[in-house]
Amino acid sequence: MLTLECPYCGVKAEETELTAGGEAHLKRYGPGSSDDAFEGYLFVRKNPRGVHFERWRHAYGCGKWFLAARCTATLEVFGTYPAQSTEPPAELQAKIRAKRPDWEGWK
Repeated sequence: MLTLECPYCGVKAEETELTAGGEAHLKRYGPGSSDDAFEGYLFVRKNPRGVHFERWRHAYGCGKWFLAARCTATLEVFGTYPAQSTEPPAELQAKIRAKRPDWEGWK
């Protein structure tokens, strides 16, 4: 089972206490955007095998959204960080690089 630590309340929660919210660090498009931009948002995703950044909500805890870095192949969790972050923290990126030297970066 996947266990993530909420960066806000510090609780280590199993995935049954959380709600997945899809890929993190996306520019979201909605009403008023061009058809191409909206199509890209809905259908064009990286979906990598390996390190992936995701949005999660501590649904049965503090209720806040946060971001997590994990490996989609092994379910290894590298860390979590606040949802307001525009990019993964440098220390988290360093932790990922230490374990995955071939990792190409988060973008």
